[in-house]
Amino acid sequence: MSAVHRLAGLALLPLAAACAASAPAAGGAPPAAPLPVAAPAPAPLAAGLSPRDEDARIREIVAASSAARVERDIRTLVGFGTRHTLSDTVSRTRGIGAARRWIFDEFQRISQACGGCLEVTYQSDVVKAGTHPRIPGDVKVVNVVAVLRGQRDPNRYVIMSGDIDSRVTDVLNATSESPGANDNASGIAGTLEAARLLSRYRFDGSIVFAALSGEEQGLFGGAGLAAYAKQQGWRITGVINNDMIGNTQGITGVTDNTTARVFAPGIPPTATRAELQRILTTGGELDTPSRQLARYIDRVADTYFANLDVLMIYRLDRFGRGGHHTPFFNEGYPAVRLMETNENYDRQHQDLRVENGIRYGDVIEGVDFPYAARMTALNAAVLASLAWAPPAPDSVTIAGAVQPSTRLRWQPVAAPDLAGYRVYWREPTEAQWTRSRWVGNVTEVTLENVIIDNFFFGVAAVDREGHESLVVFPMPGR
Repeated sequence: MSAVHRLAGLALLPLAAACAASAPAAGGAPPAAPLPVAAPAPAPLAAGLSPRDEDARIREIVAASSAARVERDIRTLVGFGTRHTLSDTVSRTRGIGAARRWIFDEFQRISQACGGCLEVTYQSDVVKAGTHPRIPGDVKVVNVVAVLRGQRDPNRYVIMSGDIDSRVTDVLNATSESPGANDNASGIAGTLEAARLLSRYRFDGSIVFAALSGEEQGLFGGAGLAAYAKQQGWRITGVINNDMIGNTQGITGVTDNTTARVFAPGIPPTATRAELQRILTTGGELDTPSRQLARYIDRVADTYFANLDVLMIYRLDRFGRGGHHTPFFNEGYPAVRLMETNENYDRQHQDLRVENGIRYGDVIEGVDFPYAARMTALNAAVLASLAWAPPAPDSVTIAGAVQPSTRLRWQPVAAPDLAGYRVYWREPTEAQWTRSRWVGNVTEVTLENVIIDNFFFGVAAVDREGHESLVVFPMPGR
């Protein structure tokens, strides 16, 4: 995907602007079980004690993710025929207009079930003709955004996104059948299901569920929402873009439903010359906020999933390709792409056809619904962990050159349920944090006989229920 272009005319449309739409039939999906009653929050630990590592509510969230509901939503989205960005916006049953109105209405139904807990809006931009080779005429790119507002720190956000639009071989073909079952009805279905799971709870920070448009035409939906977030001053903890989370049969013939990939970029384009010089001399290219988010996802998977291993890939995206996390990363936000491990290219961006015995096209038969539900559950677990956690520590510094010990300092986190801080370190060749120490509610610590030259370090804030912030990589200090 080519570079993201700046957009004009950012707008967030109110609920009153919504238009009703009738959805196609769910295509015979099995009935979905109702959500269980949400469990109460665990009792906080006494001050000074080391917090627990797990939250029973997150285990409950993981267990409640429904393959039947995910299948129902994917079949409904496939039923719109095509969801191409340039397709019909007037029809009630076909095209991207009908699809986005159904998504809006589905978020509304979820909100009604939780007493109006979601703020459901359209966010739109007009992309002018010629902005990109894939935009032959002016087009209104419309996202559907649902916000579960935080109770204590509402301007701190974590975002889960999927893409509404689909395509066939010709990226400008807006009329042919383009079911987009895996790419990316699976990501939208996952975003809707995560909203169902998490709307039963209340969180410290805000959670955004975003259905983005214009991905195949140039990442325009993500660019619009990222620009809007920046204009509004959102403090974004992380963006998890879900693009293809339902396929388990790879082009090589392998079948695997036990792994997932998270693509985590390195130094953002917003880095200053001084920051680049600091990274060159003291390190940090492996410890950008996006890569800390990837480690967080991996750790949540290890904690709450017995059969889902996250593979961290230190790259923006697949080789030579792109996704809707890119505009957020370009704006300086922690952003990653979460997706299946094994892709089948015969089912991506293809006209529906059979050639030489091979069936091409992104059809419903290519989706593993239990796997998509498990990927959805992973998203929900990460979103809950981050939204319940306190903010990450600020102004973390490190010192200890030519000394036998390493000293870390940071500014105190303002959170009423803060328990304290955990310090992490690892050898430079290790991908994940392998060593840690609970240091309590202090703002500095000395790691005796831990040489600064031989390890990378970080600090996370922890609340009394055990929820941790992202790890913060320290800057040089005195």
